Amino acid sequence: MTIFLRSTIALSAICAIASLTAADEPKFEAASVKRTDQCISSNSLGPGTVILKGDPLKPILMEAFNLRRYQIVGPSWLDEYCFEIFGRVPEGVAKDRIPAMLQALLVERFKLASHKEDRPSPVYALIVDKNGPKFKEADSTSQRPGVPPGAVMFRFGAAGFKGAMTMASLALRLSNRLDHPVQDFTGLKGTYDIDLSWTPDPAFERPAPNPGAFADAHPNADLPPAPAADLLTAIRESLGLRLEPRKEPVEVLVIDHIERVPTEN
Repeated sequence: MTIFLRSTIALSAICAIASLTAADEPKFEAASVKRTDQCISSNSLGPGTVILKGDPLKPILMEAFNLRRYQIVGPSWLDEYCFEIFGRVPEGVAKDRIPAMLQALLVERFKLASHKEDRPSPVYALIVDKNGPKFKEADSTSQRPGVPPGAVMFRFGAAGFKGAMTMASLALRLSNRLDHPVQDFTGLKGTYDIDLSWTPDPAFERPAPNPGAFADAHPNADLPPAPAADLLTAIRESLGLRLEPRKEPVEVLVIDHIERVPTEN
């Protein structure tokens, strides 16, 4: 079964994360790590095992620390060298502890040392447009028949989603599509019915993520076709919101040290 590990850890500046290997932190019962020339990602979670095949270290760091690509600051080879990692999960350890086990593995085998800090970075600020929002608070009557409560439907072959979500979760989903993170500055605190569709613009959008990457995703090919509007126009016309380019502090993980060659199994 293919998975997308999603799990933070507070670290002082220029501080190694060796504390993650403390006795009270979970570690793989057994693990093997090796370089591979086959850079084709194939990750799986079986009964008591974690297998990462063909992944560069950057996405492994992303999974281990629950960060986005733009939040990892380190050497360029983090995107170039690929690895195969096999880990046996101790009996009784919950799946949500796997990121912590990956962190411990990175420290032990790659001698990872890092720290977190806020750095001014380009972002899109999600704000309310001058005429106000065009959506309503979500309630039980707005749930589509046959769709689990809280599910978000994604449009195949185009760009869009529909479902009940907070502004923070909307900003997160937009961040998955854009070249910079989206931060919520709307001041809206409720859960709302969001229906957003647009025509992708490769100039500043990334390819659509696999719907399975979201635990609440419910793919549905029956949604109406996407309109001709680009994302910025669709957000304004459909939702009454705007994306405004700004520079804001963004938390990043700075790699102070990491070995290219892991220690032997």
